[in-house]
Amino acid sequence: MGKEKSPRRVTACIKSSSSFRGAQIYLERDGVLELLLSEADAALQPKVRCFSWLPKEKVALFLQSTLHQDISRRIAAFRYELRGDWNSRFSWPSGNLSTEVIRGNIRTVSNNVDLQESIIYVSATRIHRQKFALFQPVGKYGKSAGSIRTLLRCGVKPGPGSFLFTGWLHFGEAWLSCAPRYKDFCQIYEEARQAHENPCEVSLD
Repeated sequence: MGKEKSPRRVTACIKSSSSFRGAQIYLERDGVLELLLSEADAALQPKVRCFSWLPKEKVALFLQSTLHQDISRRIAAFRYELRGDWNSRFSWPSGNLSTEVIRGNIRTVSNNVDLQESIIYVSATRIHRQKFALFQPVGKYGKSAGSIRTLLRCGVKPGPGSFLFTGWLHFGEAWLSCAPRYKDFCQIYEEARQAHENPCEVSLD
């Protein structure tokens, strides 16, 4: 008998608002509480915290108010969303795997050490798919441009060449899944097409 596959974990993330005050958020798992977001951390700047669990596990979020000397009103607002598999080795730009598929060139990259993320500024040459209009025409020639975020540890740097950027929307921002050079993607795509292993069709030019 073949080895059984491990059950796929479910991942979710929360993001505090810029005005998060008066509470802290705990994650409860199997009767044990774990501090997920403190008021002090959220007060510095909006924070994203992610957690995962197995399908049979029971988890819950608890919002606990914090004590203050004054009685002024405080609002502890945050957003919540399920997250896709950002660790996939390669994302085909079709189906439900990627919501954002952009072909373009890297203009600049800025790094935020505090948030441990990089922002990639991209000049788009072709928009294959975007769920929301994150890439908009700019300048007198109307070329589309926008930004994509990724983890700082990915070590993205600006450089020549055309890339195919694929990813997901995460709290209204585009996050990178993978970005092969376009010529490399075309080669991989053609090999998969000839082997009848393509999950979808992509218009190449």
